[in-house]
Amino acid sequence: FVHCFSVSLNIALCILQVSGFSWKNCGQLDDPAVLKTLSVSPDPISIPGDLTASASGSTSVELSAPLALNVTLEKEVAGFWVKVPCLEEVGSCHYQDACDILNQLIPPGQDCPEPLHTYGLPCRCPFKAGSYSLPQSDFYLPNVDLPYWLTNGNYRVQGVLGSQGKELGCLELTLSIHSD
Repeated sequence: FVHCFSVSLNIALCILQVSGFSWKNCGQLDDPAVLKTLSVSPDPISIPGDLTASASGSTSVELSAPLALNVTLEKEVAGFWVKVPCLEEVGSCHYQDACDILNQLIPPGQDCPEPLHTYGLPCRCPFKAGSYSLPQSDFYLPNVDLPYWLTNGNYRVQGVLGSQGKELGCLELTLSIHSD
């Protein structure tokens, strides 16, 4: 039901199954950036495969460069959550500017990908203060190559967004990844 093949000594291409996806805001009550709703289906999600998602959120301040992003990735091992170190920009990493990452994914001057473009949603900094909403939309999730150590298990990911030493928002995701 799940297939992987090695493309190098430390990378595996897999058909992944992501299940048990949940989320929560983990910041302070007065954080300016919050996710209000997020719904994804089916469960499990197959990668590659189709995903249906909807989301809404808001920010009371403009989110502009530089936007620091601190990611903490934990894996459940024998009933305990163990922090995964930052290896090759994956894991528990600190990113100086999330806006730079967005610019690498979607270069300035390029239209935002669908369905963001259709709904007039931004995909790069700055994000103006206001409310944002993505109606239920279909996405295709392409193949991803994960480090060999990032398969089969329960994971918890926390992302803290900040600027000038001040926390702007915090989101925690929990999910299970299965591949063979």
